[in-house]
Amino acid sequence: EVQLVESGGGLVQAGGSLRLSCAASRFGFDVNAIGWFRQAPGKEREGVSCISTSDGNTYYVDSVKGRFTISSDNAKNTVYLQMNSLKPEDTAVYYCAAASLCWPGAYDNWGQGTQVTVSS
Repeated sequence: EVQLVESGGGLVQAGGSLRLSCAASRFGFDVNAIGWFRQAPGKEREGVSCISTSDGNTYYVDSVKGRFTISSDNAKNTVYLQMNSLKPEDTAVYYCAAASLCWPGAYDNWGQGTQVTVSS
């Protein structure tokens, strides 16, 4: 089982930035993609972004395109989500998850979640 540890959440004003980190116990084997998800109060969980740690391909939900950037540091087994121009509607608990591919329903292991709060 792959272990995931998240960090970087916090409180920020609208227009500000945060960088989330997702450290995995390993890449490779069944872990070739890391996705970020979020869940706001009263809403269902939604996929935000995903990166293939093998070929570097990235994916984003439309609402964060141009504002968020996902990247990986394979030497550290870590994936980052750089969040710029944050909006109050970005407020949610953010989770990272491991998968073999960036594909809905393919995620096997999940982090604990980290709170992101954006004030207006």
